[in-house]
Amino acid sequence: MERKKTMAQVREHLTIPSGRPEGWTPTPGGGLSRAEAERRAEAGESNRCRVQPGKNVFQILAGNLFTLFNLLNAALAVCLALVGSYRNMLFLGVVISNTLIGTVQELRAHHTIQRLKLLNAPVCHVLRDGEELACHPDELVRGDLVVLRAGDQVPADALVVRGEGAANEALLTGESDAVSKRPEDWLLSGSYITEGRFTAQLVLVGEESYVSRLTLAARRIKRPQSGLMTSLRKLIRVVSAALVPLGIALFCKQFFFMRAPLEEAVPSTVAAMLGMIPEGLMLLTSIAMAVGVVKLGRRGTLVQELFGIETLARADVLCLDKTGTLTTGQMRLRELVPEAADEAELRRKLSRFLGAFEGAAGTLNALREAVEPGTEQPVAVLPFSSERKRSAAAFADGVTLVLGAPSFVLGDAAPPEMRSRVEALAAEGLRVLVLCEGRGTIRDGETPEMERVLGLCVLEDTLRPRVADTLRYFREQGVQVKIISGDDPRTVSTVARRAGVDGAERWCDTSALTPAQLAQAAEEYTVFGRVTPLQKKQLVEALKLNGHSVAMTGDGVNDIPALKSADCSIAIAGGADAVGQAAQLTLLEADFARMPEIVDEGRRVINNITRAASLFLVKTLYSFALTVLLLALPAAYPFMPIQLTLVSSLTIGIPTFFLALEPNHERIRGRFLETVLLHAVPGAAAVTVCALLSMLLERFGLGREVCSTLATLCAGTIGLLVLAGVCFPLTRLRACVLGVMTGAFVLACLFLGRVFYLEMLTLSQLVLLALVFACGLGVLLGVTWALRRRLRK
Repeated sequence: MERKKTMAQVREHLTIPSGRPEGWTPTPGGGLSRAEAERRAEAGESNRCRVQPGKNVFQILAGNLFTLFNLLNAALAVCLALVGSYRNMLFLGVVISNTLIGTVQELRAHHTIQRLKLLNAPVCHVLRDGEELACHPDELVRGDLVVLRAGDQVPADALVVRGEGAANEALLTGESDAVSKRPEDWLLSGSYITEGRFTAQLVLVGEESYVSRLTLAARRIKRPQSGLMTSLRKLIRVVSAALVPLGIALFCKQFFFMRAPLEEAVPSTVAAMLGMIPEGLMLLTSIAMAVGVVKLGRRGTLVQELFGIETLARADVLCLDKTGTLTTGQMRLRELVPEAADEAELRRKLSRFLGAFEGAAGTLNALREAVEPGTEQPVAVLPFSSERKRSAAAFADGVTLVLGAPSFVLGDAAPPEMRSRVEALAAEGLRVLVLCEGRGTIRDGETPEMERVLGLCVLEDTLRPRVADTLRYFREQGVQVKIISGDDPRTVSTVARRAGVDGAERWCDTSALTPAQLAQAAEEYTVFGRVTPLQKKQLVEALKLNGHSVAMTGDGVNDIPALKSADCSIAIAGGADAVGQAAQLTLLEADFARMPEIVDEGRRVINNITRAASLFLVKTLYSFALTVLLLALPAAYPFMPIQLTLVSSLTIGIPTFFLALEPNHERIRGRFLETVLLHAVPGAAAVTVCALLSMLLERFGLGREVCSTLATLCAGTIGLLVLAGVCFPLTRLRACVLGVMTGAFVLACLFLGRVFYLEMLTLSQLVLLALVFACGLGVLLGVTWALRRRLRK
């Protein structure tokens, strides 16, 4: 009971565990038995965390089939069937096709996401019944003994049982320096082993681990919503609220007041309601997003949330970490600077020293890339630790070589000239190690006095390939780049300058800043160092309060609160698994150069959906306007359902399908609703005027079928003009789509007129058609001019 209370307090206060836990029982050296591990898993002591599951196949099918508009379309089809108007049910073919296409595309996206998650699954090594086994982190249980080597990530909070070495806790704290670990020290979930080999016993697993508690706290932060979907949902809510009442009112007016027979009142009411339904708009949006998911999946980007593509494309500030984004997280030897030895001797002694160590430490690996390790076996070694800042190897001939930070190896004995040289190199963001030689051996962790300073090893962070090109791309697109890191700001500034970050010289140490000062610094500085996880979140929120749309990359658990606060969050693969779950996008190949591809894909989605929405709303707006006006005017609705099917298929449905999938990397301009209405309102006003004039001619002796034909021809022609405006500037694909749709409309009117209830027009009726269309064209041009003038003002 006491233990549960302690865990509750730990969870509530997000404290980092320390010391041997109360009531801790050591696991036998061979690990748990398989039976005991299964028992503990069944008792709820596994390392599995609750994650929000995505849609399964059944939910995808149900979500595409049982939509509000599909149910409305089905109800309208039943109404037509009851009055025997079967030909007007042709619109069901469009509805079924849209549903099938949307379902297939979403299933493809679902399959791509699941496949990428499987490829990205981590592996742990655990002792069970005395054998070392490989398993998924979720299969571990409390008390398991895990084997951790250099490069491994710690799967849960654990206590070191055997072994010594170091762990990098940058993913948790933001500090890139490794922390030495020995028996009874804690290894925190999410940290990486940099040196040594450990056997550690899992203590806090699943949702009790520090990573899970931090992730759980971040879930309370409300994710920013997609601007595109927010606007679309508003439109859908307005349409849904008005659709049924207007339809019922129109039917009552025609059937009860105008005494129209049921066979006419039902089809005309259905036509009005069909016109008001933007049946394919949400579906087309989902298709465009799903295609983006599949495309990015093929390029090594896992999309966790569809609308992360959109929010990245709209971002005007991009927050990056130094390690994992600008740099690979690995060092490389820049130069060797001889001191008492010449360069040849310095290389020989360094080779001898490197041969004494087998660990895969980052510093040693960087030196091994430039200098071949020797084969001589040492008589004693002193492993590197973050406290000692040095390592040493003693050999049989009595020579001891020591490599480490100059201040820790030499202390005050460092020559003044060398000290000045080291300080100058460190000011450039470089890491300097000194190699010294002494006589004697290593005893109780102490090395003999150093007799010769052989030389300096100058190391630098390795920049990611093409990082300069990627940063240049964002600069050209007007996106500010901010570097946020837990490291020394001078080092970060130097790396940022090497990478080509604009304003990299404007750096700031945030360790002593208040929240108010930090908010002010967010706009003034480019590079931020010594940043805590809370300050990262505060920086993102300050930028958003200043009107910016913020995207952020991260690979550490310490990044999660800021990632959840950002408009768009991108996880770098190779970091903590919890980060991938919290982010909208994950770069599986940890390749920052993929970012422009994601931006381009987001632009394609937004620009093409904006085009499509403009076309869909033309029909919705003029159908609404006509329905409202005809409730007060003594005229019937001008269109039959099958006529609207013809117009909407050739001016909206088919063209938007092609336009939504074409490449389109233009910079996003204007707000979604304003842009959509600018294109849709003029066309809707023009069709409304043409339809009213056509039905007014019925008062002058023209038959209702002829008036309906005039309205349909005008609606189709104006719809094609709006399509032409949306397609501008013309590309080969857009010109082809426009030409085919125009030709199909002309052919349908000439040869399939009877199918669509279109009458053959006489010469005088053609003149009337020209006059009505001229009025509509005048309205189209006039409203377009007025709206653009208003927007310019």
